[in-house]
Amino acid sequence: MTTNNWKNEISLRKYSHSDIPFMQQLYASTRESELAMTNFSVEEKERFISQQFTAQLAHYTQYYSTDSFNIIELNDEPIGRLFVDYWENEIRIVDIALMPQYRSSGIGTYYFEWLFDKARELSQPITIHVEHTNPAKRLYERLGFRLKTQTNDIYLLMQWCP
Repeated sequence: MTTNNWKNEISLRKYSHSDIPFMQQLYASTRESELAMTNFSVEEKERFISQQFTAQLAHYTQYYSTDSFNIIELNDEPIGRLFVDYWENEIRIVDIALMPQYRSSGIGTYYFEWLFDKARELSQPITIHVEHTNPAKRLYERLGFRLKTQTNDIYLLMQWCP
C-alpha cells in the first residue's frame, strides 16, 4: 500500500491511561534486538522493559506537551504511536513507533509527510532525536532530515526544513 492509500485506513487519537499496556508492549518491541544480545532471563527482560518504559513515559510527560501524543490505529486497533510537541520555533517529533508487523509499510512515511505539510503551513522545521544505530535513521535521511547536532555519543538531533 502506498503512503497515499493510508489516509483512509489509519487514524490518530489522543493516548489515554488505558493505552499504557499497549504502549509498553510497543516499547518492548523496539528493544527486542537489543535485549536478544543479553543473557537476561525472561523475567529480567520484562522487569527491565517495565522500568525503562515507565522512565521514558515519565520523562515525556514531564518535559513535553502531551496535547499531540497520539495512538496510531488501523481499523480501531492500536498499531503505533506518534508523539509530537509543537514549540514556538519548531515541531519536535518526540517519538514515533509502530508494531513490528507494520514497519516498512509506508505508515511512518505517511505521518512524516503529514507533518511536513504542517511544517510548511507553520514555516517551521521538524526535529527528531535518533540513535546512531537505529535503522530508522536511514528513513529520516531519505525523507530529507539532516544532522543538526550530536547531543552525546548515542543520539543525533536531525532536522527537516520546509
